[in-house]
Amino acid sequence: MLVAERHQKIIDLVDERKSVRVTELSQIFSVTEETIRRDLEKLEKEKKLSRSHGGAISINPSDSLETPYFEREVTNVNEKKEIAFEAVKQIVEGDKVILDASTTAWYMAKSLPNISLTVLTNSIKVAMELSSKGQITVISTGGTLLSESLSFVGPLAETSLDSYHVKKAFISCKGLHLAQGISESNEQQARMKKRMIDNADTVYLMIDHSKFGIQTFSHISDLEMINHIIADSQVDSNMITQLEDKSLHLIKV
Repeated sequence: MLVAERHQKIIDLVDERKSVRVTELSQIFSVTEETIRRDLEKLEKEKKLSRSHGGAISINPSDSLETPYFEREVTNVNEKKEIAFEAVKQIVEGDKVILDASTTAWYMAKSLPNISLTVLTNSIKVAMELSSKGQITVISTGGTLLSESLSFVGPLAETSLDSYHVKKAFISCKGLHLAQGISESNEQQARMKKRMIDNADTVYLMIDHSKFGIQTFSHISDLEMINHIIADSQVDSNMITQLEDKSLHLIKV
């Protein structure tokens, strides 16, 4: 394959997936990781993409748009379910918690036992899932509906979150970058998750391995605001070491 052809395919992959890791690109194109890093450096200079720790992210304007819920439901499903099951273990009867509008939070809602809990959420899917569990009190934020994610955002939703303080918040994100913190592709979702973090005693971040080393459109918070990270077993060992160096508690499933 010609270098120019490889470069174009890299751009196409990054734009399609929104983010790709160096290790993946190395395997796809059967070249060394150092070759891929040089490729990404050149493409970044040409403003075709943006490099991140361990990979590259798209600079296509569509990055600021949310991924439709039906697409997220079929992405890394097994990993998300395993992470959700582990997150449910962190909840005890009587807890007051926040669940965001991620698909992992929806899997949590499906797995939660019917015990005395209060759940605050901006997710229609989470609220619907919990509606059949009579012992769980569900509080919806209300607000402006985003049809892509079936979630509420905006000033009304943010003000609603500020009216409560919970013991635990369970959130996901599109990217975790060691220097830049956690981020979202949609600014309104980022603002909601920032509020969720601010209004909880303990914050659990639920992300699969594909989100590590990635920085996306809108900053949520620095890593110092996160108490626990629940992730699948495919997280890179170097990343684990660096997280430990920052005294971050990683729960692998």
